Amino acid sequence: VQLQAYGGGLVQAGGSLRLSCAASGHFVSNYNMAWFRQAPGREREFVATIGRSADSTRYVDSVKGRFTISRDNAKNAAHLQMSSLKPEDTAVYYCAARMGSIQLGSRYYNYWGQGTQVTVSS
Repeated sequence: VQLQAYGGGLVQAGGSLRLSCAASGHFVSNYNMAWFRQAPGREREFVATIGRSADSTRYVDSVKGRFTISRDNAKNAAHLQMSSLKPEDTAVYYCAARMGSIQLGSRYYNYWGQGTQVTVSS
């Protein structure tokens, strides 16, 4: 499956952005979808994941209550709605996919999008 992430941009603290991940090549319904992020000088960090039928979601503590992951299997896409953004959310955001069980570690994901930059100004 090929993934393309988009929707990033520059936003002021407290603002919102919606990231999208478009999948092609295979039906995204076969995959658990996830978002990771990587800030300059830091390791790639898990942000959120959603099960194949959207029956299960997990979030890193720092985004709980602010970010919402969703998916639209009919449109072969996944989304990350980000609200109440903070400067520390600034990073390149990647969507990823894997088959099998939900996992939080990046090493478990086989398929990655190219990343989209999110910059939150204070």
